[in-house]
Amino acid sequence: MSVDSGASDRHTAVGKRRAVFIDRDGTINVEKEYLHRPEEFEFIPGAAEAIRILGEAGFIVVVVTNQSGVARGFYTEDDVRSLHRYMDHLLVQVGARVDAYYFCPHHPDNGIGKYRIACNCRKPLPGMLQQAAGELGIDLRSSWMIGDKLADLEAGNSAGCRSALVLTGYGATEQLSLPAATAVFSDLLAAAEAILSETV
Repeated sequence: MSVDSGASDRHTAVGKRRAVFIDRDGTINVEKEYLHRPEEFEFIPGAAEAIRILGEAGFIVVVVTNQSGVARGFYTEDDVRSLHRYMDHLLVQVGARVDAYYFCPHHPDNGIGKYRIACNCRKPLPGMLQQAAGELGIDLRSSWMIGDKLADLEAGNSAGCRSALVLTGYGATEQLSLPAATAVFSDLLAAAEAILSETV
C-alpha cells in the first residue's frame, strides 16, 4: 500500500488516539469512475465540513482508498498523490485537513505487472487501517470506518473499528446487503455529527 501524506501532530499526545477512517470515492467526493484528474474532483456537499469538525474534535482523520485504476494502468500512483494534494488545497480553505492518506494500488486479477497481487491492503481487508494504526498511534477499538460500500465496513470491522455506511456513492444500493445492526447515515456530515454526539 502507499502513503502519500504525513500525519499531523494530533497523534503525538501521550496514549493512543481515536481516528475516523474515511473512504474517498463516493464518501468524500462525488463518485466518478477511476477519478484521478483534479479538475474532475467534486466534494459531496457537507464532506469538507465533516472532515473539519472531526479534526476539531481531536480525531485523526485518515483517508483509506482502493485505487485499482493504478493496477489497471489507467493512471499512476503519482496521479493519486497529486489529487490528494489538490484535496488538501481545497480543505485548508475551509479550515479542514486530512491527517494521512493511504491507498491500495493493487488488484489480484486485473492488475498489470507488479500491481497484480493478492495484497492485504485492498479493502475489504484491513491492511491500510492496521498500518495507519501502527504508524499514527491509533486505537482501532475506539475508532470508526465510514464508507459507501460493504467492503469499507468489512475492513473497519476486521480492524476492530466501529463502522458506518453513507448513502452517497454506492451506499443506497449497498444498503440492501447490510447486516441489520449496521449504522447508516445520509452522508459523511450526518455520520460525523452522530459520532461527535455519541448517538451511534
